[in-house]
Amino acid sequence: MTTTKGKGHEKESVEVEELVTRSELFIETNSKKIIFGIIAVAVLVAAILGYKYGYLAPQQKKAEAAIFKGEYYFGIDSFALALNGDGIGYEGFNAIIDQYGNTKTGNLAKAYAGICCYKLGDYEQAIDLLKSFSADDNMVSPTIIGLIGDCYLDSGNTEEGVSYFEKAAKAADNEVISPVYLKKAGFAYESLKQYDKAIKAYQTIKEKYYTSVEASDIDKYITRASALAQ
Repeated sequence: MTTTKGKGHEKESVEVEELVTRSELFIETNSKKIIFGIIAVAVLVAAILGYKYGYLAPQQKKAEAAIFKGEYYFGIDSFALALNGDGIGYEGFNAIIDQYGNTKTGNLAKAYAGICCYKLGDYEQAIDLLKSFSADDNMVSPTIIGLIGDCYLDSGNTEEGVSYFEKAAKAADNEVISPVYLKKAGFAYESLKQYDKAIKAYQTIKEKYYTSVEASDIDKYITRASALAQ
């Protein structure tokens, strides 16, 4: 006599066997696709590793050697030499970007070159270079964003400039950088006669970044903007 419990085990056994059979049939039917898929993944991984260690690593070392003199010129405010080279061995940040732009140092050269262009008054080129630079930290990245704002502001596009000051303050979200760009934003809004937005920027410094240097005298700017708003 077969019990209900026994029938249940038999049913489970049959289901497992059917599942195994279907799996085997799937593998047999699609074996070529599976093999090709595994090979494709292996080739891709090998290509990535080869590019990273066989190409990028040597390029990175060359870029580090190439940028050394440029950082020296940058440090002594010789921005034209840093950007374009000195004609005696150092080729300039622009050349480093062209040759090693896909390396970490090449990426850094974009920031250096952008700052040089800004200092030299070439705001359009500075904006392009600074926008091409990539970073995800809360110090360097917001500072570069804020500098893009300075480029727009100095080239006469105040509205675009103030939007980048706001972005920089938000991206940083710290006591060091955010108040600086919120204050710049406040000044820019005042120049646009958007006093309510200026007051909001100043109030954020006072309430959120109250220990910052910018907060120490922020009340006078709030008072000024409030008076102008009337």
